[in-house]
Amino acid sequence: MISTPQLFKGLSVSALALASALTFTTAQAAEDSAMILEEIVVTAQKRSQNLQDVPSSVATLGGEKMDVLKGAGADIKFMSARVPSLYIETSFGRTFPRFYIRGLGNSDFDLNASQPVSLIYDEVVLENPILKGAPIFDMDRVEVLRGPQGTLFGRNTIAGIIKLESKKPTQETNGYVRASLGNFGAVELEAAAGGALVEDKLAVRISGMYQRQGDWVDNTLSSPEKDLEDFVEAAARLQLLLTPSDATSFLLNGHIRSMDGTATVFRANIIEPGRGGFIQNFSRERVHLDGRNEQALDAHGVNLKIVHDFDFMTFTSVTGYEHGKVFSRGDVDGGFGGVFDGQFPSGPGFIPFASESAGEIPGLDQWTQEIRFSSNDNEMINYQVGAFYFSEDLTINNYSYNSYTGGTQNGFAVQKQDIKAFALFGNIDVNATEDLKITAGLRYSDDKKDFTATRSQSPFGAPNVTVNNNTKEDNLSWDLSAIYTANEDINVFARVAKGFRAPSIQGRIVFGDASSVASSETAYSYEMGIKADVLEGRGRVNATTYYYNVNDMQLTAVGGTSNVTKLINADKVEGYGFEADMEFLVTDNLATTLGLSYNKTQIKDNALFIVPGGSGPTTLDPTGPSIPGPFGPQATVSLDGNPLPNSPEWVLNFTARYSVPVEGGEFFAYTDWAYRSSINFFLYESVEFKDNFLLEGGLKAGYVHGDNEWQVALYVRNITNDLSLTGAIDFNNFTGFVNEPRKWGIEAKYNF
Repeated sequence: MISTPQLFKGLSVSALALASALTFTTAQAAEDSAMILEEIVVTAQKRSQNLQDVPSSVATLGGEKMDVLKGAGADIKFMSARVPSLYIETSFGRTFPRFYIRGLGNSDFDLNASQPVSLIYDEVVLENPILKGAPIFDMDRVEVLRGPQGTLFGRNTIAGIIKLESKKPTQETNGYVRASLGNFGAVELEAAAGGALVEDKLAVRISGMYQRQGDWVDNTLSSPEKDLEDFVEAAARLQLLLTPSDATSFLLNGHIRSMDGTATVFRANIIEPGRGGFIQNFSRERVHLDGRNEQALDAHGVNLKIVHDFDFMTFTSVTGYEHGKVFSRGDVDGGFGGVFDGQFPSGPGFIPFASESAGEIPGLDQWTQEIRFSSNDNEMINYQVGAFYFSEDLTINNYSYNSYTGGTQNGFAVQKQDIKAFALFGNIDVNATEDLKITAGLRYSDDKKDFTATRSQSPFGAPNVTVNNNTKEDNLSWDLSAIYTANEDINVFARVAKGFRAPSIQGRIVFGDASSVASSETAYSYEMGIKADVLEGRGRVNATTYYYNVNDMQLTAVGGTSNVTKLINADKVEGYGFEADMEFLVTDNLATTLGLSYNKTQIKDNALFIVPGGSGPTTLDPTGPSIPGPFGPQATVSLDGNPLPNSPEWVLNFTARYSVPVEGGEFFAYTDWAYRSSINFFLYESVEFKDNFLLEGGLKAGYVHGDNEWQVALYVRNITNDLSLTGAIDFNNFTGFVNEPRKWGIEAKYNF
């Protein structure tokens, strides 16, 4: 095991040595070309800054790299393992991504799940999971802010932030059209156009996307044709920028999204009992389901950003409204029939009983309001102060169905939750010396939840039940950082921060009678790193090492013998590791990027025990005390010392672009690869419910005309056709779900 002090010291020394060596030993190579890397401008501290001047660990995606990675109809999960310390998974198809940064996330599949990674789209926090699957199109950049970010941003940012910035209207007329065709009947269309409506006063940008994919999985019980994994998705955005004066601007953003397709396809008994891994002769293209699988989502929103410059400071107001609704139904048991239900034949493998359910949000309404005042780049001291308000009105319907009677409804419960949150925040930057800048921030948060769940129909004939829960808590979070300019090419920084997540409530009572509440959690994070421009501007090396501990961490015991999720608190969770983001212009024709992270997490609570899966996994944890269950005593296992779910220790990604100039343009080839190491799917460790690794690569090759006026290219995603488990269900049988197969196609893009 690597000790934390050794890790910090080793990374710092190694990174400095690497940066210095690259800076001073390759100057001659740089003299052969005037090419240098472009400066990356981010808003990680709510003001535009060079990435190299931000005193925290930040990574970005944008430009051609993002266009390549999100090809072939990929949703927001395309970023998973493409950024060091970032992993994304789901058991809900395209509507409900789950984010993990430095191992911190939430594997809860409830539509009310609170996540410690916040998604912020055009300065509006998207809190509910169904809003976080927003499609990525006409995007300026994505910023990944690692570590607690609670001082300046929204709610529940204890692990970090995914920050999306769309392209904004300008006075210059520009835009693009992109189209592609691929296997599985895939079609993609994406376009944007913008420019001045009234010169120097009013500008517009309109953008949209359409994606379609046909079925590629055959359900042998319903049709000889492929009839699962299809989807149709469309989204559009309209932005108007009014600038009545040089000092004032109004940016209005309206957006809409619609998706209709297939929920995650669950596959019964595809994991080898006692050994793990896939059973022999497993086919990704075939399932055997006696239940329905469908999913639909509609969402829209509007936000208004007002900025006024008072010369000595700037006032900013961001008002946002988001509305969404979703319905997702799946055959959870992943097979057909049920031995205990007396339904034969059954399979594949041993199917104890049928489980078919659905989750629905008939209406979600979210309002956010932020106001802030910030100084205008003073020489010595700069500040930001502001207030934030959040309101959410959420209704969730949970259904159960009888697969043996054609899917008739046999269970129903409704959850209603109202959230009101308020915060005051402030941040100050002090240029202590010419080379040293110190930043400090403080945020007061007040969070209130009112929750009610009512079951009016039980699949087991149990009495109706209503549960109520209310939570209210306030907290102070803060951060303190410093960045020191060692020379014109190298900055070093250190940061310590406290993060806070309010209490969470869980109430899926179709199959149970009680709700659960997890108390608030607090995190203390320590990091230090280096940001270096190397190779005389032809390279960039950013590396960070960190340590954190989370007190009373909220965890979700998913599945178990009854598939009822339960919120629990772990006394303490520790994590440490490092991440490195690198980019190099090797020659005028070859550009590469390299990302690497190591994330070690560990639950530390010798009094925390849970019931493992009802499917009978081969558990690796010490046995705990038995507890009462619906069918008698249940054995438990200890979680002390276990890693967090869906937390790979290693993430590695690499890209390379090689071009061959020709008269009028260039031919190019772009390859990308991402690797993540072993993950556990649940809080307990077992032989079966894990995946050893995932390695996916891509290739795009084509021709670019002129100064990127237009291009045409062939692409392949998951080029090796990697087959990996991405999740599992443990309460009934050895059910799993998998990554997508190889996809290929042709793409054309025209810029103007």
